[in-house]
Amino acid sequence: MPFSGSVTYAIGNSPLLQLAKDGFYIPALFGVIQYCRREKLPILIPKPLIPAVGLLLAIALLTLAFVNLPQQFDPDILQQGEQPILMGILGLKVLVGYIPLIVCAYYLIRNRQDLLFLTRLTIAIVLVACGLAFLQYLLLRTGYCEGTRYYVGEAQFEPDLDARCLVGGALLYSPQVGQIRLPGTFVAPWQWGWFLISSLFLTFAAAFNDPRKRWRLLGLTAIASIFIMAVLSGQRIALAVVPVMFGLLLIATGQIIYLKKFLPTAIALFTLLGLVAINNPQVLQERIASLESRWNASPPPQFIYNQFQQAIDAQTGLLGLGLGRATNSARVFGKTELIETYYPKLLYEIGLFGVLAFLLVVTVLCFLTWQSSRSIRDNSLRSYGTSFWVFVLFISYNTYFYPLDVDPVAVYYWFLQA
Repeated sequence: MPFSGSVTYAIGNSPLLQLAKDGFYIPALFGVIQYCRREKLPILIPKPLIPAVGLLLAIALLTLAFVNLPQQFDPDILQQGEQPILMGILGLKVLVGYIPLIVCAYYLIRNRQDLLFLTRLTIAIVLVACGLAFLQYLLLRTGYCEGTRYYVGEAQFEPDLDARCLVGGALLYSPQVGQIRLPGTFVAPWQWGWFLISSLFLTFAAAFNDPRKRWRLLGLTAIASIFIMAVLSGQRIALAVVPVMFGLLLIATGQIIYLKKFLPTAIALFTLLGLVAINNPQVLQERIASLESRWNASPPPQFIYNQFQQAIDAQTGLLGLGLGRATNSARVFGKTELIETYYPKLLYEIGLFGVLAFLLVVTVLCFLTWQSSRSIRDNSLRSYGTSFWVFVLFISYNTYFYPLDVDPVAVYYWFLQA
């Protein structure tokens, strides 16, 4: 999945290709449902989650019926060539479409070996993706790819698809004005940043708990590559969040108290990162300065407040302005509002009751997953569970940008619930 953006742009960049992954997901989902029916296994897991999901789905369907549907017959909207119903269906898919992954993962991850396969596969994906992103950076730095270095005016401050290099989509590389935003293997730079953040939780679990030393070392290498690419690719959100989450994981999983296991790993990791920082002091200073300038120019608390205010001012009823109306991928069906924070985006689309219903879903999930992780007696498996739970907790209540709207965070989030 981290390579889907690269493949999409390599073979033509059709909007339909952006949705091609659903061609694999939907049949697989039906396969799991048929398996559950054949084996007489429960399809909806866990049962305490059913009322909350049912409430969210009911509000979403009411919005589709009483907001999107009337828009479909509005002459003014139709004159603009919009398709509110299709926009609403896509918005519904983005909102709840990946919730069934909980069921898929519950039956696919049957034992310890399946769990190890998942985390080891993630390590391999992270190493390949970060390796390709590093090659992208080298090609830009050496001038093999021009990026946006010769653009002028405002264009040298904005990612551009025509500047893509090797993998991924739109990128920004204007070192003459200190602007670097690389997409790695993804369609857009900010998606790459959230991939780095979400991958940290899976690679951390393997780096400290995999029974084989080889995979622990590879997990450590994957963590180091995440740190390095957070700096080199100019992802300010990753540069800010990855170190904080790494420290939080050390505390939450209790790894920091196991000195015999923790110290060698920590020394190796920080030695590697230190060598990279010493050899590239200017790059590190530029990224930190960029993060500080961004924070000072638009402090996240104020930015989130402004986004909530924008969503509140736009309200015309109890059910919001319609599913998909603030969903980026739905713009192919009509005009969408640019709202860059998650809960204001939900408020804009499905109203206050929809936001409360979604908060109920994620709160129930956080409680159930916490209960499950605490009930595990095996320390190694408990550490895996705690790592996943910290990720679930962080994404559940994070409202800065909208990682739950796009891959791979949305997939990881619902899959790891199981």
